[in-house]
Amino acid sequence: MLTKGETYEALEAFREFVIKQSRSRLSKSKKNNSKKLYDSIKGYTKVNPNSFSLYFEMEDYGAYQDKGVSGTRKKYNTPFSYTSKMPPIKPLADWAKSKNIRLRDAGGKFKKGNYNTIGFLISRSIFRNGIKPSLFFTKPFEQAFEKLPEELLQAYGLDVEDLLQFTLNKK
Repeated sequence: MLTKGETYEALEAFREFVIKQSRSRLSKSKKNNSKKLYDSIKGYTKVNPNSFSLYFEMEDYGAYQDKGVSGTRKKYNTPFSYTSKMPPIKPLADWAKSKNIRLRDAGGKFKKGNYNTIGFLISRSIFRNGIKPSLFFTKPFEQAFEKLPEELLQAYGLDVEDLLQFTLNKK
């Protein structure tokens, strides 16, 4: 049986690995535009004599980026889906403005003040096509789970699906 200290160290290593790899995958997948989601990924560990607590938190939309969202036309294997309400236009318009994405007129010249239109078009596209799962959090979590000491898994009867479900809290 692992000691309390060894259990804590194993869980801390697990937590650190998941956070570091999740942030890395988020950056590599180019889903780290504002760094808001990146900076919000945190984890907490607590070990008691007969139990332990381990949970992660991140911005609410992190779960949608990780698991994806099915659109009205394109479906993914995810618990989330768009049915009647489109994503908000303002954040998408702000994103387009920060990236200097603009529409052109028939003559090829840039139109002025069309960021709300771009936000609407992106929103409609996301509503129809959904958000492809990135698994930026799920993959590192599963990799770290594989590395946990067998004694820890047996002592607490841990299952990756149950642990993943109960440790990810929305911020």
